[in-house]
Amino acid sequence: MPAEAEQVDTQTPRRSPYDLVVIGAGVVGLACAWRAAQAGMSVLVLERDGPGAGASGVAAGMLAPVTEADFGEESLLELNLAGRELWSGFAAELEELTGLSTGYADDGALVVAADRDDTEELRRLHDFQRQLGLDASWLTARQCRELEPGLAPRVGGAILAPQDGHVDPRAVVRALVAALERAGGELITSAEVASLDTAGGRVEGVRTVDGRRAGARTVLVAAGAWSARGGLAPEGGGPAVRPVKGQLLELRVRAGHSPPARRIVRTPRCYIVTRGRAAAEDGAHVVIGATVEEQGFDTAVTADAVFRLLEAAWEVLPEVGELELLCARAGLRPGTPDNAPAIGPGDADGLLWATGHYRNGVLLAPLTARTVVHLLRGAPPPEALRPFHPGRFDSSRVA
Repeated sequence: MPAEAEQVDTQTPRRSPYDLVVIGAGVVGLACAWRAAQAGMSVLVLERDGPGAGASGVAAGMLAPVTEADFGEESLLELNLAGRELWSGFAAELEELTGLSTGYADDGALVVAADRDDTEELRRLHDFQRQLGLDASWLTARQCRELEPGLAPRVGGAILAPQDGHVDPRAVVRALVAALERAGGELITSAEVASLDTAGGRVEGVRTVDGRRAGARTVLVAAGAWSARGGLAPEGGGPAVRPVKGQLLELRVRAGHSPPARRIVRTPRCYIVTRGRAAAEDGAHVVIGATVEEQGFDTAVTADAVFRLLEAAWEVLPEVGELELLCARAGLRPGTPDNAPAIGPGDADGLLWATGHYRNGVLLAPLTARTVVHLLRGAPPPEALRPFHPGRFDSSRVA
């Protein structure tokens, strides 16, 4: 029988100091905590709400570095490709240890063109992908519909990225909670961290808003869009992380019917991701997303976003209009000034950062976790992570 994730009952830290206290129980924070606990460290995770309540709970879960490759982001692409390589083994290990599904699928992705402007844009993108040696091929309209018969006749071509895939982030969170507890780690929810405890320029623990203290040899800030709020950095330092609002829709395929597409389908205006299979008793779920909005910490769902997302999906997959609309949700991605992650040591001893992953938190979680354990063991940051050091936004340090 599959093991079910159980949250730790106690709301009081059971020891002091811990080897590692993690602030934030999203996919990134939980992955780091699990790997550290596996390595024999004592680990406590503090979460202001519940596991996956931030960006992880509303993410699409795409593992799609090829179709998300963009001009001028070659260093980030290299990091994303390295993250993608880890996911197959990461998902298999999680599922074997916990008996819980992660929703991992590697069916590939199609970036489709709905009109002439799209075709020109995607042709330019495909040339860029080929220059970088990525596994991506151009398909004619006929080849597109041979792969995905539900595509609209207006689709004039597409980029196929066969190595791209996806997971279900909420399922991954459940599995990570279970894996963390099996490895001896602790999780305390409804525990918002108010400040870091420091002495002599070193971080020695954290304090929550209700006065609880947890001592730590190292504190890892993985609080997503909330990483720059409150007292999570000594003397106001740390990477500049801002919330970037994203709205998405979740729909359901009626029982016994086939989903509109098997692969991820993307256009310049939306993506469509199918979770589960058509034969599922409650029907496969389809996620359509996502807006990119600079609205601070606002998480209101707007009629305009719902309309535009449905319209963009319907123009390439008309069967979307026949699906049952389950919900519309909004979440907050953690963005940095260059929209790339901040992973590595902070200015104070005993402080690490794993935040600012923007649209790639799920994709980079296994790689971030491996890097954090690497740093906890006293090793220098891996070469591939050097462009993403948390201090790169500090003008005095750059100078």
